[in-house]
Amino acid sequence: MVNKIRYVPLYLWLLFTIVLFGFAILASLSTTRGIFTNSLFESGIHFSNYIDLFKTQKMGRYFLNSVIYTVSACVGVLVFAAPAAYVLGRVKFRGKKIVNLMFLSAISIPGLLISIPLFSLFVELKLTGSIITLVLIYIFTNIPFSVFLLTGFFASIPKELEESAAVDGCGPIQTFIKIILPVAQPGLITVSIFNFMSIWNEYLYALIFAGDPKYHTLALALQSIVLGFTNTGNYSGIFAASIIVFLPTFILYLFISKRIVAGITVGSVKG
Repeated sequence: MVNKIRYVPLYLWLLFTIVLFGFAILASLSTTRGIFTNSLFESGIHFSNYIDLFKTQKMGRYFLNSVIYTVSACVGVLVFAAPAAYVLGRVKFRGKKIVNLMFLSAISIPGLLISIPLFSLFVELKLTGSIITLVLIYIFTNIPFSVFLLTGFFASIPKELEESAAVDGCGPIQTFIKIILPVAQPGLITVSIFNFMSIWNEYLYALIFAGDPKYHTLALALQSIVLGFTNTGNYSGIFAASIIVFLPTFILYLFISKRIVAGITVGSVKG
């Protein structure tokens, strides 16, 4: 009985979340009048709220931009973070603790603190005003966390696998690509999911570096839509825009949440 009581707050929070999410979906298919008069579907179901967003607010372009930024950055992070984490997790060398501490310290640096130096750097390199700008920023800013998390995954892999690969004639690079990476797949997926959710919802860097509206992300578009629709009283459109931004990460987590738990569990063995 005591154990069941302990879960009551969790169940209440879950119920609260479901009710809010359910109301948001229903409101996005209703009208502003229906929302404020508690008669959501008095005039029928309005899919036009979503259609108008893609037709008049260019939501499709912003959605595609977010997909490009997120997928490209997630792949780029793994390209840099996986080898670095492998070395930190498997190789003994002088200064290893200092390097680990540097990555750990980088995680705690606020994004606002480095935004001005980053902007100055990209201006000097003439990399502003393009899609590659945000992709590079998302890659570099997510590497420290990814290295920190992946180090534990690589450290938990049995050394016998590398020894067997060496006996078969595999060099360090071949061993890493053909043996270690497939075994570390749960960790790589977990890190990619965390990075996906972080980049998809990122706002600060997009606001500073996106520049031209054609490079804007969904997060920036949502702000503009909320401000515009608030002035016109189109609250059903605001709910529809919020659902479009929220739904991809929700679906992603819904289908692969078990992989996240499994990946974190594996990485915690020696992480």
